[in-house]
Amino acid sequence: MTNRALNRAQAWACLSVLLALAAAPGHAGPGAHGPNGEHLTEVDAPRTSALSRLPDGSVHVPKLAQRRMGLRTLIAPETEAAATVQLPGRVVADPNASGQVQSAHGGRVEPGPKGLPVAGQQVRQGEVLAWVRHHADPYALAAQQAQQAELRAAREVAEQRLQRLAALEGSVPRKDIDAARIDAQSLAERERRIGASVSAREALRAPVSGVIASVALKAGQMVDSRDTLVEVIDPRRMLVEATTPDVQLGAQLAQASLMGIDGVSLRLIGAARALRDGVLPLTFRAEVKQGAMLAIGQPVTVVAPLSAKRKGIVLPAEAVVRSPANEAVVWIKTGPERYLPQPVQFQPLDSHTVLVTQGLSADNRVLVQGAALVAQIR
Repeated sequence: MTNRALNRAQAWACLSVLLALAAAPGHAGPGAHGPNGEHLTEVDAPRTSALSRLPDGSVHVPKLAQRRMGLRTLIAPETEAAATVQLPGRVVADPNASGQVQSAHGGRVEPGPKGLPVAGQQVRQGEVLAWVRHHADPYALAAQQAQQAELRAAREVAEQRLQRLAALEGSVPRKDIDAARIDAQSLAERERRIGASVSAREALRAPVSGVIASVALKAGQMVDSRDTLVEVIDPRRMLVEATTPDVQLGAQLAQASLMGIDGVSLRLIGAARALRDGVLPLTFRAEVKQGAMLAIGQPVTVVAPLSAKRKGIVLPAEAVVRSPANEAVVWIKTGPERYLPQPVQFQPLDSHTVLVTQGLSADNRVLVQGAALVAQIR
């Protein structure tokens, strides 16, 4: 065989091998396994550069789109982490660092020295927030005015008598002059007190230093003695009240965190010794860092670690998303441009991480950034 014929045969053999490789189906990259270790094969990639969802539920994301969406993956190994418990709770005010402003008798609201307070305003303890001017009924007001007139007349008579006795000083006993002076002063004080009660107003003062949480005041508003007009709290001292049906759980907890809220750590104060509506209240003190905020009455989920350990795969909380069937899933990268949803079971570890306990095997390349965007591809 000549050299030319030999080169032609070698070229045809190489071409046959390349065609066979191109026709063979693609396989998943290393680490793409199901929960039981089964190898996840890759379907043929669509001949398009657009985002698309494939018939098996996976999605096709071109490389350029992956960079635009900021997708990041992580090969997550299996490890051990502390088991956690989730408790429903709500934010409550610390009774030693909060207070309510109420009127003692009720009346009409008048603005304070700085106007009416607003929610979020910083106040100091003892600061006047508003005035409440009392209003008596017409018959009581008429009786007060009549008594005031009688006292005014009696005071004038007593003052005239005092002046006459003072003019006769030396011929009139000193005790008579002193008695007349005391009588005139007593009538003047009584008249002043009655006059003050006719137009009296009550100062509404801040019970503690802090921030106004809620306000129910308007100029000219008529309020009752039992109305809560202003509520003041110290945002640095707040409590979280969680509930649990397990009466033994309080002895197993110490530290906790809030799901989905950064910058807040909880320290257990104690567990109640009486059930309330069939559950046991647990009180935590919230340590709020700079930049974090909590509101009174805010519903929260308390995540507390237990002493027991559980095996699983630790992932960022944003890696777990919901499928259209409201099922918790993570996205596994099975090819250069293919992502496959994998149903999982998980439990939160803190506000940032979760522990996947079922549905995911070790050494999978899991999408940990941008999973919510991939889940929206249709």
